[in-house]
Amino acid sequence: MELIKTLRDRTGAGMVECKKALDESGGDIEKAVEILRKKGIAKAAKRTDRETSEGVVKVAVNDDNTEGYILELDSETDFVARNDKFQSFADEALTLIKANKPASLEELFSLSMADGLGLKESLDTLSGTIGEKLELKRFEIVAGKTVAAYSHMGGRIGVLVVLDTENKKDLAGDIAMQVAAANPRYINPEEVSAEEVEKEKSIYREQLIKEGKPEAMIEKIAEGKINKFYSEICLAKQEYIKDDKRSVENVLAGAKIEKFVRYSL
Repeated sequence: MELIKTLRDRTGAGMVECKKALDESGGDIEKAVEILRKKGIAKAAKRTDRETSEGVVKVAVNDDNTEGYILELDSETDFVARNDKFQSFADEALTLIKANKPASLEELFSLSMADGLGLKESLDTLSGTIGEKLELKRFEIVAGKTVAAYSHMGGRIGVLVVLDTENKKDLAGDIAMQVAAANPRYINPEEVSAEEVEKEKSIYREQLIKEGKPEAMIEKIAEGKINKFYSEICLAKQEYIKDDKRSVENVLAGAKIEKFVRYSL
């Protein structure tokens, strides 16, 4: 344990990596440091405080459009985000998610990549090779009668949409595009908390009082503004991006949106 602690202090690597390196080096600290450096783990660990504000969002669906997958892989710079190795790693990680359906990031990190390393170890190695902090931040799997995926701005935004009706691939794709462009927070007004609605109303009331509106009219006008508020934050009530004369709920024609996931860098 003392050797592991010393190695951790020297490299910043995790306990598991330190133990493996010490086992491999026969307890020789200097050799263990060298092993970790070769793997890129020591360098990657020292970058943990850096900001990862660039990267890519990857999305995919299965063959019959009943399951969707999304992940966000972050880097420090846009230059690295466009790197072929970085993009290939993100693609392989998404394939692993699709094949193994991990329940958590921890489970995903333990899955083996093509290079024979666990995903986390492989990511640390890539970080050492590239010279930037890399972070697989989050992922999600969704399922339903129809699932569509949409990627926007070269992978800066990724969306999954689930409909409750079969064989609606094109419609689901259009709704996913809507989510990417309009960034809704909810599907329907019923999902918005009473507290949030009341907070908005109180702001409107104050504005209307300052504008000198008659007291008898204030509540009615505030209600109208709340409907406008719903049309901005609720997907079903939003103006449809392909036809501004219709709302999203008009376009659905009986189908229902069960879920959407939107990742944005």
